[in-house]
Amino acid sequence: MSTFNVGLKKVVDDSYDIEIGYQLYDKLVSDLKAGLVGNIKKFAVITDSIVSDLYAAPIAQKLAAAGYFVELFAFPAGEKSKTRETKAILEDALLERGYRRDCCIIAVGGGVVTDLGGFLAGTFGRGVPFINYATTLLASADASVGGKTAVDTPLATNLIGLFNQPKKVYIDIAAWKTLPARQIYSGMAETIKHACLADIQLFYYLFENLEKIYSFDKTACEYIAEANCRIKYNVVMQDERESGLREILNLGHTVGRAIETVSDYQLLHGEAVAIGLVAQAKLSHKLGYMSQEEMNAVIALLYKASLPISIPDYIDKEALVKKLYTDKKVRNGQLRFVLQSGIGSVMQFGENVFATPIPEDLAREIIYQC
Repeated sequence: MSTFNVGLKKVVDDSYDIEIGYQLYDKLVSDLKAGLVGNIKKFAVITDSIVSDLYAAPIAQKLAAAGYFVELFAFPAGEKSKTRETKAILEDALLERGYRRDCCIIAVGGGVVTDLGGFLAGTFGRGVPFINYATTLLASADASVGGKTAVDTPLATNLIGLFNQPKKVYIDIAAWKTLPARQIYSGMAETIKHACLADIQLFYYLFENLEKIYSFDKTACEYIAEANCRIKYNVVMQDERESGLREILNLGHTVGRAIETVSDYQLLHGEAVAIGLVAQAKLSHKLGYMSQEEMNAVIALLYKASLPISIPDYIDKEALVKKLYTDKKVRNGQLRFVLQSGIGSVMQFGENVFATPIPEDLAREIIYQC
């Protein structure tokens, strides 16, 4: 009997740049010519049915004009498409069109597209490089930093996936102007979440400048785009694999993700997160971690941002309580919540512990107050 040790220790540099600007098509092409993904000449542009004609097709045309081989692959828009089935359809389409390991994925769109595109790139050919071209405020806040990619299933949200870092991220603020107002409001929820958990100055900046942001003032939009990246980076750089600190980025998501699913995605992601932020603020206040004034300020900012602050009447609240148990923070059958400590910080419950068990009865009480 013998033992053979397979030594595979290695150091990996997954650093990448985030380009924030306006109409970044030409910058993407020039970066590729400068060797962003090495000598790869074959690109698959992954997008959804809404973004396809608006942004993905022009990007594909730019790439083709630059001499690259490129094809566009679109799937039906919406969270309902973020599934294993959609990923399999895209994989089969790539294989049928002759794509192999010598390609690069460019995900053009919002968070659903970048989640699916990154997951697809991580498993196709056992891993090919990918680039995110974010066209929504939500994606710029939630999907640009961190490398978390996943799909949803009927039983759980974002629990089938992997950590996979892009080669570069482009945040095209010009694309925000083409979004429906409801999508802009939805995207603001993740920005408010970042302010609540890490930056009180951003919190009050949003209070004072929402009108400028919603009218696409250049300075205000660039400010929040950079703030989102900075806040999320400061968390992810310390805990890339979500072993502790990174859980704070789930502030508002325990209830939010459950509402999103139970609503059958009638609520947009940010709308559901906004209600989740209200629930956690009320829970934080009840447990003594936030004052009444601080709780009211969070709810007031969400309301001012044109986001919902109560659970719609069509939501079955008992079904919602049961759905909480599909949250990825559940441990040993116990619900766990990330909670605010005032405004601009979160509670820490031990060494590298940022979520605390909450009894079901208390969670139910809070939900029925929302």
